Amino acid sequence: MRYAVIIERAGDNVAAYVPDLPGCIATAATVEAVEREIRDAIRFHIEGLQADGEPVPQPTSIAEYVDA
Repeated sequence: MRYAVIIERAGDNVAAYVPDLPGCIATAATVEAVEREIRDAIRFHIEGLQADGEPVPQPTSIAEYVDA
């Protein structure tokens, strides 16, 4: 599955979250590092949902850049 990920600056760090997986977040020092961390977090989050017998939300969010 392919989930939209939002990456934001958070002070001296970078944070990422997945809108379709509430509570699935990651932080790191760089964008590259947070991308690796959020991939691991998504896998871990989905495995946890499955282990608990919970449904895994389908990806529905879309991230897009818009010129203003």
